[in-house]
Amino acid sequence: MSLFRRTRREVPLLNTAALPDLIFTVLFFFITVTHMREVTLKVKYRVPEGTELTKLVRKSAVTYIHIGRPTDEMRRTVGDRTRIQINDKYADVDEVADFVAGERRRMSPEDTQIMSVSVKADRRTDMGTISDVRQALRRGGALRVNYSAVQKGGK
Repeated sequence: MSLFRRTRREVPLLNTAALPDLIFTVLFFFITVTHMREVTLKVKYRVPEGTELTKLVRKSAVTYIHIGRPTDEMRRTVGDRTRIQINDKYADVDEVADFVAGERRRMSPEDTQIMSVSVKADRRTDMGTISDVRQALRRGGALRVNYSAVQKGGK
């Protein structure tokens, strides 16, 4: 006979009633803070550095144009020269004015008045290409043009 009686203790079950609430809260958090990429980049670029930089105010009225050399995957098919990317396709300088006109038609009337074009160009892009794009933007009626850069000494 044993002096101590052994009793089996049961582990209490885990209450999972609040688990769906927790999952939906975490899901809602990720939906609100995640930025979905709209364009698949086909060019690679390192933006230049600057000292007198300002942030864009209304990003809904900003249209992006990427200028740079093709990525390694695209280099085999399109070559190695500097390319202009609008949305998900390569474009020539002549297509930039049509693109801007199409974007202007797509925007709301409030956004068309403050529409701006952000040029994200590689720091080694020759100025002739940038000047050609700027002239095409002028022909398309996009007079607010900014050039993306990073703070000097920063990331």
